[in-house]
Formats: sequence, structure tokens, C-alpha cells
Amino acid sequence: MSLSDRIEELKEENDAVIVAHNYQVGEIQDAAEFVGDSFGLARKVTELDVSNVVFCGVDFMVESAAVLNTDKRIIHPESQAGCPMAQMVDLDELRDYKEKNPDAAVVSYVNTNIETKAESDVCCTSSNAVKVVESLDNPKVLFVPDRNLGHYVKRFVQDKEVDLWEGYCATHDDIMKEDVEKLMNEYPEAEVVVHPECKPEIVDIADFVESTAGILERAKTTSAKHMIIGTEKEMGYRLKKEVPEKEYHFPGDPTCQNMKKITLEKVVRSLERLEPVITVDEGLASRAKKPLERMIRIGRGSE
Repeated sequence: MSLSDRIEELKEENDAVIVAHNYQVGEIQDAAEFVGDSFGLARKVTELDVSNVVFCGVDFMVESAAVLNTDKRIIHPESQAGCPMAQMVDLDELRDYKEKNPDAAVVSYVNTNIETKAESDVCCTSSNAVKVVESLDNPKVLFVPDRNLGHYVKRFVQDKEVDLWEGYCATHDDIMKEDVEKLMNEYPEAEVVVHPECKPEIVDIADFVESTAGILERAKTTSAKHMIIGTEKEMGYRLKKEVPEKEYHFPGDPTCQNMKKITLEKVVRSLERLEPVITVDEGLASRAKKPLERMIRIGRGSE
């Protein structure tokens, strides 16, 4: 029996579904019922009538799903698949900042661990970061942890002082301007669409700046036949699968090695054992849930 067949068998036996981030390798995406961005998947899980969820992503994504879905067993196939950017937040430094700046709101990107969220006033995604910051009454904001996404927010928010944490996603930060420009010269008719986790100099030369969901939507609607994509290269698998008539070009070799730690073999093991289960401290989860829920309310236009 193939691994794929075994996975299908185990999902049926154990009332389980698999969800996978856009940066997972193609065979993991193919095994999943739902593929998407981190917070979109966490919210999708809330809609599922299922006992077990195997979440193929990095640690903070699985934590968010666990915080929002206390009625389900959330399983992470590889506990060592972490996010270096999320780990760049020093909690003592963050608490010190809050003490010295009581008028500031802490806005944490969802790409943070549960402890950081618990210290935050509100969360944001890459697609709603500007809207979230604009909605706040505070004259000052600390944006944690991605300095590049924070710089993108500052392009649009002029009425607040926005302090930036010095964190970054190495995968996006390593995308070089010269590599993008090389592709632009090779494909002058191509549309350049990049993730806002890229450096400001990359954003400057892009035609569009989008989240992973936005990149996919742009591929579906643009008339361009070639697209230069500034994000992790496995996004190309989903793009080619859903919009096969276009050609996608990635500058350099943008790879998240932590995402690649999850394999089909590990997914099978997780389905067989229904572990490792992500458990979060109840008090910590309650504190982390508040900024997530506040973000959702802002997205609905109620705050």
C-alpha cells in the first residue's frame, strides 16, 4: 500500500483531516483536504465537524489552531518544525517595552508564538496588518516581530508612531533585488507580485504586494501569462495546480527549511498514533485568544 493510500485509510478510521500550509511540499499539499495560509487554516478548522486535525505547518500555526479549537485534537507531525522569526521575540524585552510605553498598543503578527500573542493587544495577518493598525486609537504602536511587514504598514499609516521589532523571515528577507530584476529583464511582460515580508527594496519594484492568498487570487484574475513571485517556492506548486495556464518564476531559491521537516512518513505516523497533540496552558490560551478575536472583529468592521 502506498503512503497516500495509507493516509486516506487512516483519515477515515480516525475521523481525521489534514490541513497544510502553502509552503508545504507538493505531496503534503496533495494529501490535505485544505491548503492555505496559517490563520486561514486555523479558522477553517473551527468549521470542521471532526475529532482529529493533522496540521502540516510550523509551530505557531498549530498553536493558533489549538487556541481556537479546544474541542478538537490538533496534531503536529513534526514538533521540531518551528519558525525562527517567531522565536526572535524576547518576552522580557517586550514586557519592558510595554512598561516604558503604556500608551502604545502591541500588534503582533500571527507569525508569533502563543506567549507573544498573550502579551499583545491585537494580532494581524499580512493581508490585514494595515487595517488593524489604522483601526487603533493608540498614538503609538509596537509592531512585532517582522520589521519588513512593519515597514510596509508604515507606508500607509501616517498618523501613528510605529515602532518596529527587529525580527524577520529569513526566507523572504533573503530574496535579493538583483534576482528579481534579473527575472524582470528575462520576462519583461511578467507581473511582479511579492509578499510583504520581503524587504522594502523588493516591495518598491513590485507591481503588487499580497499575502499568499492574495498571490493566488492575483494569479486567477490577472491577464499576465508570466508572474514573478516573491515568496517561498512551494507556493509555486499550488499556483501551478490551480492556475496551470500561467508560468511562475521565483527569484533565487526561497526555501523554508522548517516547513520541509514534515514528510508523508511523519503524517502517517501522526495518523496512526494520533500524536503529538498540541496542548496549550488554559490561562495562556485564554490570554492569546483575545488579540486573535479582536483581529477577527476588526476584520468584520465592528471595531
